[in-house]
Amino acid sequence: MIRCPECSAEIDVDEDEVEEGEILSCPECESELEVSQIHPVHLNVISEDGDDDDDEEDDEDEPGENGDAPGEDEDEEDEEEDEE
Repeated sequence: MIRCPECSAEIDVDEDEVEEGEILSCPECESELEVSQIHPVHLNVISEDGDDDDDEEDDEDEPGENGDAPGEDEDEEDEEEDEE
């Protein structure tokens, strides 16, 4: 019997018929699981938000509202207040 690494529910799979790289679904938490090893069978949770991490990193490099790099606006406002 194999257990889900996410919720520890038992997954009814014939360990002799499962193949490495095969995708399974947990009946309890509905996580997608990849068979990363056989004999003994080892499952890894497939991250559903893995692609979102790349998007967040890209957002940091995008220019600010006025075309400046992010964070530069704060410094300019402080300098303007000092000059007054």
